[in-house]
Amino acid sequence: MVAAAPLVTLRRPSALLGGPVRYGLPASRVASLAAPLPRRADSLKISPLQLTATRSSKENSSSEDDELLADIRDKWDALENKSSLLLYSGGAIIAAWLSSVVVRAVGSVPLLPDLLELVGLGYSGWFVYRYLLFQENRKELANIIDDLKKRITGDDE
Repeated sequence: MVAAAPLVTLRRPSALLGGPVRYGLPASRVASLAAPLPRRADSLKISPLQLTATRSSKENSSSEDDELLADIRDKWDALENKSSLLLYSGGAIIAAWLSSVVVRAVGSVPLLPDLLELVGLGYSGWFVYRYLLFQENRKELANIIDDLKKRITGDDE
């Protein structure tokens, strides 16, 4: 029969008033937990990296900032309809906020996110099969993308 290791009495901060609380830890285990971790002598040394810092003059950065601000002012002054730009910008911010709200609402519906994930996986599989799997289909996709670029930029040749 193996003799059990003696139990050690530990005190919890909340149990200091109520007396010692006995835990089922052997004395050798408690001693190994309380002992500090051994340190290697070279673990505290910093690796011999040499860093060089360069100082850039503030005149260069301020002149670049001034050029950037001047460019922005020129583009703002060149705009004919500033109110429409502000209206579109505000609409884009509101649309982004609204879409965030809708995505959070859809995510809270129990089975809908899983269903939408399956739909996305199915569409991704179809897209790979339709446009990426075979060489002639990849050429077709490249032509579609080039046509779309030309329609967007207005480069109809």
